[in-house]
Amino acid sequence: MDKHILVIDDDKNICEVIKLYLQKEGYTVTLAYDGQAGIDAFEREVPELIVLDIMMPRKDGWDVLKHIRKTSAVPVIMLTAKGETFDKVLGLELGADDYIVKPFDPKEFIARVKAVTRRANKQEEENTEIVYDELIINMSNYTVLYKNEIVEMPPKEIELLSFLASHPNKVFTREQLLQQVWDFEFFGDSRTVDVHIKRLRKKLFDQGKNWEIKTVWGVGYKFEVR
Repeated sequence: MDKHILVIDDDKNICEVIKLYLQKEGYTVTLAYDGQAGIDAFEREVPELIVLDIMMPRKDGWDVLKHIRKTSAVPVIMLTAKGETFDKVLGLELGADDYIVKPFDPKEFIARVKAVTRRANKQEEENTEIVYDELIINMSNYTVLYKNEIVEMPPKEIELLSFLASHPNKVFTREQLLQQVWDFEFFGDSRTVDVHIKRLRKKLFDQGKNWEIKTVWGVGYKFEVR
């Protein structure tokens, strides 16, 4: 991947600070100061990562994130003053890879950027395909084929399914899944995992298959293969 980051934030001072620190790490930085300008820049550029504010003119960060996730699995870090648990959970459910609350420490911000891009690069390099009865998960092109039909899923659902299916019959807590799939420790309401599991089950429902995403009560979830 090219070391190119798109920053979408209406606070020009914060944009300049972020740009300065990212450039010191060798990144090329594009700045956009409102949501629509961010969408336009995203469609012109091929960024390695996007840093996205929520409260912006023209289009807010939620609308921008939804637009991005229609066509791309590019990593997105939400950077915002909205620090409530509800907002963090919503960001994760919509497909954000990390969530940083303003004010932030620049060194921690850079560490988060490196962690998210490292995981994304690793997934790109692995080029793996996971195959089970009537199920094919291809992480090279982010597709899920079930009963010979493409199942439409946002990137985070595919990543969660892939992680569980890569570790058959192993139980993971919700906190472990957040750390492994979203690549950061998320303290607070972990219901975003439950929401994603519910959506996966609905899309992959069938009584006849020899595998299922199973709830282990009081612990978490596992991809059970019989």
